[in-house]
Amino acid sequence: MKPVLSMWLSHIRHDATGVTPDAEARSRVKFVQRAAIIVLFVLTGLVNQSFAAPQEDQASGEPLKQLSLAQLGNVEVTTASKEPEEVWKTPAAVFVITQEDIRRSGATSIPELLRLAPGVEVAQVDSDHWSVGIRGFGAALASKLLVLIDGRSVYTPLFAGVYWQAQATPLEDIERIEVIRGPGGTIWGANAVDGIINIITKNAKDTHGSMASLGGGNVDQGTGSFRYGDANRSGFNYRVYGMGFDRGGEFHPDGPNFDEWRMGQAGFRTDWDRGARDSFTFQGDIYREGAGEATTYALYSPPSQVNAYGTAYLTGGNLLGRWKRVLNQGSDFQLQAYVDRTNHFEPEFGETRDTFDVDFLDHLTLPGQQNFLWGLGARVSPGNAIQLVPSIDFLPQHLTDLVYSGFAQDEISFFKRRLSLTVGTKLEHNNYTGFEVQPSGRLLWNRTPRESLWGSVTRAVRTPSRLDTDVELTDFATVTPLPIYLRVSGNPQFQSEELVAYETGYRRLVTPHCYVDVALFYNDYNDLYSFQVGTPFLEPSPAPEHAIIPLLTSNGIKGTTKGIEVSPDWKPVTGWELRASYSYLDMDLENKPGSNDPTSIPGYEGSSPRHQVTIQSFVNLPKKMDFDQTYRYVSALPAQTVASYQTMDTRFGWHISPELELSIGGQNLLQPHYAQFGGDPGGPVEIKRSIYTKLVWRFGEK
Repeated sequence: MKPVLSMWLSHIRHDATGVTPDAEARSRVKFVQRAAIIVLFVLTGLVNQSFAAPQEDQASGEPLKQLSLAQLGNVEVTTASKEPEEVWKTPAAVFVITQEDIRRSGATSIPELLRLAPGVEVAQVDSDHWSVGIRGFGAALASKLLVLIDGRSVYTPLFAGVYWQAQATPLEDIERIEVIRGPGGTIWGANAVDGIINIITKNAKDTHGSMASLGGGNVDQGTGSFRYGDANRSGFNYRVYGMGFDRGGEFHPDGPNFDEWRMGQAGFRTDWDRGARDSFTFQGDIYREGAGEATTYALYSPPSQVNAYGTAYLTGGNLLGRWKRVLNQGSDFQLQAYVDRTNHFEPEFGETRDTFDVDFLDHLTLPGQQNFLWGLGARVSPGNAIQLVPSIDFLPQHLTDLVYSGFAQDEISFFKRRLSLTVGTKLEHNNYTGFEVQPSGRLLWNRTPRESLWGSVTRAVRTPSRLDTDVELTDFATVTPLPIYLRVSGNPQFQSEELVAYETGYRRLVTPHCYVDVALFYNDYNDLYSFQVGTPFLEPSPAPEHAIIPLLTSNGIKGTTKGIEVSPDWKPVTGWELRASYSYLDMDLENKPGSNDPTSIPGYEGSSPRHQVTIQSFVNLPKKMDFDQTYRYVSALPAQTVASYQTMDTRFGWHISPELELSIGGQNLLQPHYAQFGGDPGGPVEIKRSIYTKLVWRFGEK
């Protein structure tokens, strides 16, 4: 599998390669040149704003569209505590990507949308794979990031990460994406280490009528979706949808054009408000796709490394139900359950998996201004690994992951709710390491209704996956003087990776038109994933005789990361908004005593950018038109042999009528093609400059 096994082993076979000084010098020259581009689109906004039509702020209870900065601070988020709370009153680094942000971003996939959030590292590997991480440890499957869709986890326990190519939903149906930077293990449990991404779709009552979209371009060659929603007189709302796309490959300096991608998906959602106390949700999706893959695997006869190009076939579906009952003002409980089926077959391995999950949450308002939460959860996930080539296997092939947990959290307020202390812990049992405890303490000071200062100390863990404990993988190294292979073996004694995180943040509405959010963090990691190199030995079978260099997965690395994230938002005049974000990351890792891993630390430290800069300009034009531009700078990734780069996306939109919207967009416009992340076999795939157009037709909306 290219994004996991092959790229993973490439760090073992070769030392990490830095960017040459000449490349860095050229990058600095390009930075000066590209700086003129930033000035250009700022001046474009200044010129165009004079023609912009006045925009009236909407009430905060309406959908998240064209809200004032003050109203955006009042938006309620649920990911931080599983209960709605205003951004001003959230003691965590939280960012909300609204539906209006999604529409005007010009993005065509969920990973591209995540670039809008500060501190999120998104690098495209090829046409159908992404590296998405938060605060370091970038990888095609980032193991320390928990991703949810409507509260359903899409984290795979086979490889510890997210198959981004399997996560799709019509972008028009997403209400918001809540991004929590930093650990959330007290609420969400294991694997919510460096962050949480919760993709929340619209309530069915907000999608009445019909919608159809059609688009295409040189990379996104054909996209289409439809939706129909309605309601009855009993408050029962529903929608059904279907979507599909055909995406071409990116630019390949060497090797074939392997990464074409096709997908079809359909689903439904129902929401029923039964009186003022009870609400019910029932939803589901089913999908089928073929995603191009490049991979490598070893052969014993003849001794060689095979570069294979093929298609990964992914199918699956899920059903989710949720019941929420309001007991009284400030108290409620909810019960959620889902079942998820995935079938994942790549050229060199396959897996089928069923997941059954149930979660109960009780929210109580106690005397003394206490906001108390407690909950229970259980998950059963039987998986079947299927061996397709002799050199890759998981033993045992059949294994059931079993997790059960409980948590409690209490928020205590003081001084008329201007100061609050939140303490809690999660107690979770898994079948790899037994019980894990994930406590947290958070302090929030609302100095004014539009200003807050917060700090936290949190412990979180990343529990083992089958890649850590059960993998048996042999990789070819060289044929002389006799065949030599690397053999990676899972370690049944592999322990959970641990994090103790220290965070602080400040957010303020400086003026009615200027908002700033700052977060600082210091993360202390222990027992990080590594390899322990063993003593080589000869193996006579299978013939011919060959040498084996054993590598045992282990917990041999510790260290720290620290950084800062700054994200101002400014509306200088009516009809024009400027957003910016800057993220700085410093990683300092070392081998623990007794560890002899030579390559993992350069791989960790060189796969996430030290600096990221994003500047966005949103301009409202006359005649219901808008013009949006995004500039990005990302520093070098030495471990991926990727130099620093700058690029720009633009989008022009026109509401031709209340029912019809036309948009034309361009992505990665500053160069014809460039690399964002490493690849294997061969060098990095380069992401093309792309142009596309999209037509959205809405009719019969109520």
